[in-house]
Amino acid sequence: MRYVIYGAGAIGAGIGSCLYSSGRDVILIARGAHLTAINDKGLLVHSPDGDAILRIPAVGTPADAAISAGDVVVLGMKTQDTAAALQALRSVSGIATPVVCAQNAVDNERLALRLFRNVYGMYVDLPAEHLEPGVIDIKFTAPHGVLDLGRYPGGVDDLTSTISSDLNDAGFSSAPLADVRRTKYGKLVSGLGNAVKAVSAVGPQYDDIVSRARQEARQCLAAAGIDYADEDELSERRQAIPGHPGPKVAPGSGWQSLKRGTGAIETDYINGEIVLLGRLHGVPTPVNETIQLIANTMARDRRPAGSLPLNDLETAIASAESADRPTG
Repeated sequence: MRYVIYGAGAIGAGIGSCLYSSGRDVILIARGAHLTAINDKGLLVHSPDGDAILRIPAVGTPADAAISAGDVVVLGMKTQDTAAALQALRSVSGIATPVVCAQNAVDNERLALRLFRNVYGMYVDLPAEHLEPGVIDIKFTAPHGVLDLGRYPGGVDDLTSTISSDLNDAGFSSAPLADVRRTKYGKLVSGLGNAVKAVSAVGPQYDDIVSRARQEARQCLAAAGIDYADEDELSERRQAIPGHPGPKVAPGSGWQSLKRGTGAIETDYINGEIVLLGRLHGVPTPVNETIQLIANTMARDRRPAGSLPLNDLETAIASAESADRPTG
C-alpha cells in the first residue's frame, strides 16, 4: 500500500515523513518553492529525536503521482483548497480511491464524499510547524501526535485498522473511531481560538474571548442537534502526547498562515462553521463572526501574525455583540 500525501504542509509532511521513516511507501504532492526544496535537498525534519533529511519522492499534481489501485490518498491541505484538490484528484483516479481527510474543520469529508466512495475522517492533534520551504518542525518526541480515524460518516473497516496500525508504528497514537464526526466537531469547538492566536496572540483577554466563542458554538451545535466530544474528553486523549501544552499555547495553523503571508487562512471553515450553523438555526454568533472577518482581512492584507492588539479585537467583538443584542 502506498500513501499519497496530498498537501505537504505541517500536518501532511509530518504524517508522511514519519510513515516514510517507518518503512512505508510514501509520495508527497507539494507545490511551489516547497516542492522545489524537497526535490533539490530532501525534506528537512526537525524534531526532539534529532534532525533528519528525508529523500521522499515528491511531485506537483495527482497526475504526476500516477494514482493507482492500492493507493491511499491523505489530504493535508487547508479546507479552502480542498474542493479544487479533490477535482484534480478525481480527474486521474477512480471513485473507489480511499481518501483520508487529515484536516481540521468538518467540511472536508462532505466535499470528498460527493466525489469518492471511500472517505475517512481523521481527528488530528499533531503539534508541528511549516514556515519555510523544504522544512517541517515536529514538536514532540514519539508519540508525536494523536491521529484517530474512521469511515465517514461513521463506522470502521479493515483499512481503518491497517492505517491506524501503520500510524502507531510510525510514532503516533492512533485508534479506529466508529463516530469520527463527533470527535471532529469537538476539535472544531476546541480550535475556535486558533484565529485569535493568529491575529493577536495570547494575552489577558484571550481566555474570555475564546470562552464566548465556544459558548456560541455550543448553542449552535445544540440547535442543530449535533453531538460532539467535549474538552475534557479531548484533553484526556491528548495525554497520549507527553508534555502537550493544549490548544491555548500551541501557535496553530492559522498563525502559520499569517506568518508565511499566504494570503489565506482557514477561519471561514473553523469560526465560519459556527457562523454558518448560527445563520441556519437562528443563533446569534457575533464573537465568531467578528473573529472570522478580522482574520480574513489580515490574511488578505498579509498583515503580520499577532499584530492586532487584543484590546482592539475585544472592542470589535463587544461592538458586534451590542449590535446583535435584542432591544426593547
